[in-house]
Amino acid sequence: MKISELKAGATNVDLEATVIEKQEPREVITKFGKRLNVSSAVLKDGTGTITISLWEKDIDAVSVGDKVKVTNGYVGEFKGNPQLSTGKYGKIEVIGKGEESEDSEA
Repeated sequence: MKISELKAGATNVDLEATVIEKQEPREVITKFGKRLNVSSAVLKDGTGTITISLWEKDIDAVSVGDKVKVTNGYVGEFKGNPQLSTGKYGKIEVIGKGEESEDSEA
């Protein structure tokens, strides 16, 4: 799937894209009273960009410049804009580390 094809309400989204921006994590309290960390990142492919929510362990796993694969994601809407999320059943994995990675100590 390409980013340009994504619309709010899309489910079972599989795509590959590059992380071009990542915000500092912030703490949110869910409607169930649980405290979680979330960060927003921007993904880009040859057709456009989309914001994705990174939750908990995914925040540290993904860096600017990384190529990632999103599997079984869905597109919601936040402040009137489409936003990709992995939710409970999807996942995001790094398939290529970017040059800006801080893990260059071998």
